[in-house]
Amino acid sequence: MKHDATPKPPGKPEVEPAPAPTPEEPALDHESRLHAGDHEALRLWLRLLTCTNLIETEIRADLRSGFACTLPRFDLMAQLYRHPGGLKMGELSRRLMVTGGNVTGIADQMVKEGLVLRETHASDRRAFLLKLTPAGRKSFSKMAAQHEQWVVGLFAGLSEAERHGLYALLGRLKTTLKDSTS
Repeated sequence: MKHDATPKPPGKPEVEPAPAPTPEEPALDHESRLHAGDHEALRLWLRLLTCTNLIETEIRADLRSGFACTLPRFDLMAQLYRHPGGLKMGELSRRLMVTGGNVTGIADQMVKEGLVLRETHASDRRAFLLKLTPAGRKSFSKMAAQHEQWVVGLFAGLSEAERHGLYALLGRLKTTLKDSTS
């Protein structure tokens, strides 16, 4: 996938909506729904959603073509990699924000492939603990290194100062959203 966008000079950020698609050109993203009079908060929300979807689509395609791996599978391996002692199935589903059935399906396949080990939990015989096998850790390490490079490439069109500024602003937004929903 191509991720080497040319950096744009610093200046006033674009806040205009994306141009409306022509009849020959279908809507490509959430921003194409906007009209000039739409509230700035709505325009911002749809821009964030569009950027998220564009990044996720690229990462999904890169994982699929580079490693024959799905994003849910990568995310499960990432959680297990961060917790070498393993995680209970329920904890893993909470961390991934999916149902236990989703985790079970992915885990079953990965156990068959020798990437994940399923053990009975030492203090709770009803619970299972999932761990990456040495082969799973090695496989994930390769994917994680490449994944990082893909993400770096996706943000290459922003200067270091722009990336820091965007990160800070999104952090403030995250804090205000958590405060407003508490």
